[in-house]
Amino acid sequence: MSVPVPRRPAWLAWAGGLLFPIALFLAATAPGGDQSLRVALIGLSMLLPFGLLRRAPIAALLSILLGGVAVVLVLHNQWYGRTIAVIAAVVTYIAVGFVASARSRRVSILAAFLAAGVQVALSLIEWSGTAMPSVFTVEVMAVVTAWVIGYSVRQRRRYAAAEREQAEARAVQAERLRIARELHDLIAHSIGVIAVQAGVGRRVIDTQPAEARNSLATIEETSRETLAALRRILGSLRRSDPGPGTAPLDPAPGLADLDSLVGRTADAGVQVGLHRHGDPGPLPPDIDLSAFRVIQEAVTNVIRHAGTSRCDVTVDRRPGELSIEITDDGRGGEPGPGYGIPGMRERVSLLNGEFSAGPGPVGGFRVAARIPIPVEAR
Repeated sequence: MSVPVPRRPAWLAWAGGLLFPIALFLAATAPGGDQSLRVALIGLSMLLPFGLLRRAPIAALLSILLGGVAVVLVLHNQWYGRTIAVIAAVVTYIAVGFVASARSRRVSILAAFLAAGVQVALSLIEWSGTAMPSVFTVEVMAVVTAWVIGYSVRQRRRYAAAEREQAEARAVQAERLRIARELHDLIAHSIGVIAVQAGVGRRVIDTQPAEARNSLATIEETSRETLAALRRILGSLRRSDPGPGTAPLDPAPGLADLDSLVGRTADAGVQVGLHRHGDPGPLPPDIDLSAFRVIQEAVTNVIRHAGTSRCDVTVDRRPGELSIEITDDGRGGEPGPGYGIPGMRERVSLLNGEFSAGPGPVGGFRVAARIPIPVEAR
C-alpha cells in the first residue's frame, strides 16, 4: 500500500510568496558584505514563491513580477543589477509555464502578455543601445517558449484524463455486456426448461399425477439452481465490498458441469448425447465458462425451437485448441432474431476463436466453435 506524501501547509506556501519581495529587497540592499554572497542570497530568495506556484500560480507570478521590478528599480545602477534582472527573468519564465499548465488558455495568455511586458520594461532599464532589439527578441521568445511548454503539459494532462475516462467507460461497458450475456444464457436456459416442464405437468396432471409431480420437482430444482446462479452473478457486482458479512461466491460453471446440464435437458424432454475427446484437464476459467455457456445456449435453442427430442454435443480438446459442436435433427432453418446466437458469437470472438451457426449439412441445426488455448494453459 502506498504511503501518502505529506504536502506543504498552505500557509507556508502563501507566506513564501508574500514575503518574497521583502526578502529579495533586503538581500539586495543589505549593507556591506561580499557582493558574490549578496547575489547568492538574492538567488535563494527567488525560490520563496515556488511553493505557491502549485497552489496559486497567478498570485505567485504577480509576486515574482512585483519583487523583480522593485529590486531592479532600486539596483539598476549597481554592477550586479543585470544579474538580478536575469535571475528574475528566469523565475518569471518558470512561473509563466506553471500558469499555462494550470489555468485556462485565456488566463494564461493574459499572464504571458503581462510577464512579457514587465520583462521588456525591465530590459529598457538595464540594457540600452544596439543590444536592445536582441534583448527584446530574447525576452519575448523566452516567454512564448515557457507558455508553450506549460500549455503542452496542460494538454497532455487533459488528454491523459480523457483517456482514463474512456478506459473506465469501456471497462464499464464490457462488464455490462458480460453480465448481460451471463443473465441471458442462464435465464433463457432455465426458463426454457421450466416452460416445457410446466406444459407437460399441465397436460398430464389429471391423467398421470406421478408424471406431473416429476415435472413440478424438475421446475423446483431448476428454479433453485437458477436462483443460486443469479445470486452468484449479482454477487460478482459486489466483490469490491470489503464488509465482513460478504458471502463467499460459488465457482462459475464450466465443462465439468455438463453432466448436470444434460440431466436438466433430459428432464425438459431432449436427450443429449455427450461426447468428450482429448485431454480432460482443466482449462483457463474464461474459456471454461464461455464453452459451457455456448453449449448451454445451443441446447436451450434445441429445447425451444428445434422440435426434436435429441441432440449431440461434442467437446474435443486438442493441443492448443478446444472444439465444440452441437447438432440436432430438428426443423433447422436460418437463425432467427434474438440475442442467443450473437451472444455466443461474441463470447467466442472475445477469446479470439471462430464461431458458426446455421443449418446442418444433412438437416437440422449445427453450432460450432473453435477456441484457442493459450500456451501457458496447455
